[in-house]
Amino acid sequence: MKKTWKPVLALAAVVMITAGCTQTERTVSGAAIGGVGGAAVGNAVGGGTGALIGGLGGAGAGALIGRNTY
Repeated sequence: MKKTWKPVLALAAVVMITAGCTQTERTVSGAAIGGVGGAAVGNAVGGGTGALIGGLGGAGAGALIGRNTY
């Protein structure tokens, strides 16, 4: 269980630190956070290929969410 919580806590810390003020900053930070989170989950589930797919999907979703958040 401890291995599962460490990445989650690290990701939560990154989210709080990189919360941007402008739309562009939110888009960039959302893409970065989504990419790292997706890669971490993808690596845990499917190894290297899962990390690549998870990172790309997470980055795209994070950028979209960051851009559309008020």
